[in-house]
Amino acid sequence: QVELVESGGGLVQAGDSLTLSCVASSGTFKNYRIGWFRQAPGQEREFVATINWFGDRKLYAESVKGRFTISRDNAKSTAFLQIDSLKPEDTAVYSCAAHASSGSYYLPQSYDYWSQGTQVTVSS
Repeated sequence: QVELVESGGGLVQAGDSLTLSCVASSGTFKNYRIGWFRQAPGQEREFVATINWFGDRKLYAESVKGRFTISRDNAKSTAFLQIDSLKPEDTAVYSCAAHASSGSYYLPQSYDYWSQGTQVTVSS
């Protein structure tokens, strides 16, 4: 029971940094693990990162580890994805999602609520 509103995407150059935010406009953020996913044109949705409700358990895809940082502020019902050293291959639609049911944290089908998605385009 949560509605997620995402923002922060845009057009940037390779090497730049960007921060995406995911705010719960309704419902509660308390008991949801939050995940970030991305999908490039013609490709399947890809796992990026996830964080548990307490914020002390974080997992990253190997392709983004060391460059991406996931965090959350439960008092503000907001999750963040800090992206550093952006590469053209990072270009995709990024979405945040709330995990309210059982299942693998790496699989999109395990998440029940999704943001509208925001486009991140990285130029060379």
